[in-house]
Amino acid sequence: MLLLMLEAGMPIDCVITADTGMEFPEMYRHWDQIDQLLYQERGIHLTVLRHPKGFEWLMFDQPKEKPRTLATREALGVPLYGNGWPGIRVRWCTGQLKTHLITKEVNRLKKEKNALHYVGIAADEPARIKDDIYPLVEWGITEAQALQICYDRGFDWNGLYEIYHRCSCWCCPFQRIDELRKLRRHHPELWKRLREMDERALGQFGTSALGRFKDNWSVEQLEQRFSAEDTARKEEYQMEKDKSGEIRDLFKGVPPKNVIIAVDDLPPKTLEQHIQEQRKAQKHPKKRGKTR
Repeated sequence: MLLLMLEAGMPIDCVITADTGMEFPEMYRHWDQIDQLLYQERGIHLTVLRHPKGFEWLMFDQPKEKPRTLATREALGVPLYGNGWPGIRVRWCTGQLKTHLITKEVNRLKKEKNALHYVGIAADEPARIKDDIYPLVEWGITEAQALQICYDRGFDWNGLYEIYHRCSCWCCPFQRIDELRKLRRHHPELWKRLREMDERALGQFGTSALGRFKDNWSVEQLEQRFSAEDTARKEEYQMEKDKSGEIRDLFKGVPPKNVIIAVDDLPPKTLEQHIQEQRKAQKHPKKRGKTR
């Protein structure tokens, strides 16, 4: 949205985002790239809003004050401080680290500057549309199209969207299991921090809703699962490698034309014919149809 607004010459006096402190390193580099563009094109800098205490203080240390909350925690034997892992009913991270900060600043700008608020929600996200101005919706641009527009202009989030389906906080417990598997593989330093955070949460809140990363999985259990998957893949690869070696040894010294191979219900062919067909396919690959 911002890139198209700049290209269209639309008035832009302030660009706001909120930093939870748990963004991917690549996202921070992307923000630096946006900041440079804004200064070059309009002489302004990206405005980054941050909570004064941060994510981990809210998760582990924020004192609880409401009498009802204190009574509930005392009954459950849960500490009277810290919010624990965000849950479906209480997504304190979104509220305190994003929504509240942005809403407060936007309202200030509307009151003091009579500002208009443009929001980068795409045309295929109707459930998120409220009372602001949504240029991408007006232009009929979907989320996928918006991403491609950014790519075409050299903004690729340093490859994040080539790995992950969504690029919110790396520690988000609402991520799919496969996203967490990718986090472990592509960002091992963040995965290590996530394991440490989960250990601390379990130590502080136990197996209550506040201490559970996911209903059925702790981060340590996911580590054991992913580690077992890695071991199984390595064993399967080694078995295939050993099997291929045994076959090569079995036919060592035998002319390819004398080795007959039968696959399923297809007519049998000699190894020599298979080799010739593979070489021909490599020289003249089949053209693929258009894909979506």
